[in-house]
Amino acid sequence: MKERLEALRQEALEELKQVADPGVLNDLRIKYLGKKGALTEILRGMGSLSNEERPIIGQVGNEVRAAIEAVISEKQELFIRQETENRLRAETIDVTLPGTKTAAGAVHPLNKVVQEIEDIFIGMGYTVAEGPEVETDYYNFEALNLPKNHPARDMQDSFYITDEILMRTQTSPVQIRTMKAMNGKTPVKIICPGKVYRRDDDDATHSFQFNQIEGLVIDKNIRMSDLKGTLLQFVQQIFGEQTQIRLRPSFFPFTEPSAEVDVTCVQCGGHGCRMCKQSGWLEILGCGMVHPRVLEMGGYDPNEVSGFAFGMGVERIALLKYGIDDIRHFYTNDLRFLSQFARM
Repeated sequence: MKERLEALRQEALEELKQVADPGVLNDLRIKYLGKKGALTEILRGMGSLSNEERPIIGQVGNEVRAAIEAVISEKQELFIRQETENRLRAETIDVTLPGTKTAAGAVHPLNKVVQEIEDIFIGMGYTVAEGPEVETDYYNFEALNLPKNHPARDMQDSFYITDEILMRTQTSPVQIRTMKAMNGKTPVKIICPGKVYRRDDDDATHSFQFNQIEGLVIDKNIRMSDLKGTLLQFVQQIFGEQTQIRLRPSFFPFTEPSAEVDVTCVQCGGHGCRMCKQSGWLEILGCGMVHPRVLEMGGYDPNEVSGFAFGMGVERIALLKYGIDDIRHFYTNDLRFLSQFARM
């Protein structure tokens, strides 16, 4: 049996020297050292040996097993090193290559315009006020001098949730809420940006949801000239110092007197073109002196204080500022359109 074990050792070591594949190495391990392997098969015959021979054969069997395992372990380490080296060569990174650029987002053009308008008015001493988009009929209409029977209360123009709850049609309710919160104190000097909702069909210039910014000033001795000076400073900062304004008489239930504000055409500079229909002027917002009834509803004495208010559509300002011809571009999430503003 000792001779068989020595022969097995020589055979296994010779065969293992020729191995060049991890799979073959594993097969040889099973062949010689497995439960049904050649070494196990030989050692099963130890039961027929004498008591003096068993320790000697057992020791030889252990030496054979150790010799085979040592060669297998050495081969396994060699294969691991080779695999690591091959992987390092295959995965080598050329650090001199240019990196992959990550696409960066940009502020949405409407948000960009809102931020710019806010910065302009904050620079003039205004604060930003906000309010709920789901509003009561009282704050959205009645407190703004729009009683129940007023034509502007046409149900077809508003999204009503109940008879007394609706999606706000303007940010003017924020003005009333602010006036009541001030409890008659002055001065009040706020702008109110936010989304508003009206039942309009979507087209190039209308949407059922749009953004609006309104302003309100209340104090003693506030005059129409203060309003005009404020708006002139605003349009010159947003459109350029060469821009001029004109006020045309108009009507709004919550201001008296009221006016529409036009600016010199941003495309032709007031000379007349297709955009301004050869008039040289473009309408951008409405304004006026706060109606005495609105002052009373807000908790102020119209005999003691006065104020002015104005309101503009953010989309309208953005269309003119960036030369965009369709309001729907703002809402279709077309990256080709939006990516242009990353460079501005």
